[in-house]
Amino acid sequence: MSVQVAITGRDRLPLRRRLMPLLAVGAARMLAHSPPRRIRAVLRFLRTGAAPATYNQAKGARDAVVAVSVLCAGENCLQRSLATMLLCRIRGVWPTWCTGIRATPFRAHAWVEVDGQPVGEGYPAGYFRPIISVPPKADAAPITDTPEGKGGP
Repeated sequence: MSVQVAITGRDRLPLRRRLMPLLAVGAARMLAHSPPRRIRAVLRFLRTGAAPATYNQAKGARDAVVAVSVLCAGENCLQRSLATMLLCRIRGVWPTWCTGIRATPFRAHAWVEVDGQPVGEGYPAGYFRPIISVPPKADAAPITDTPEGKGGP
């Protein structure tokens, strides 16, 4: 049985900006095949030393991941969320990674959020009940957005 999937509009990245998102998508694909316990352990390890991400930083990473991967642009939420997290980490920031469920109708989902707001998702905060989340470390100092839209001290 096949399922029709509508892929959201995707921007094209210049060639020079595709390498890091592609690496993040590849690593996320391998990590997505791991058990939840291992995914959580890897993400907890990787968040060390990263500053909390702003919404714009996380949205930029998500947009880059979706631009380079058809799978991530579709219904592959686990790989998309992991790739977004990995790309954020490459850039030195860390949003909150969540995976959770909705009871009626039943759905499982993985997403990235900042300050309780899902990043780039088509549903409001609280639509899914988080089961596993990996937030930024409490002692990390935030990096603010600069006028150019890139994080910096």
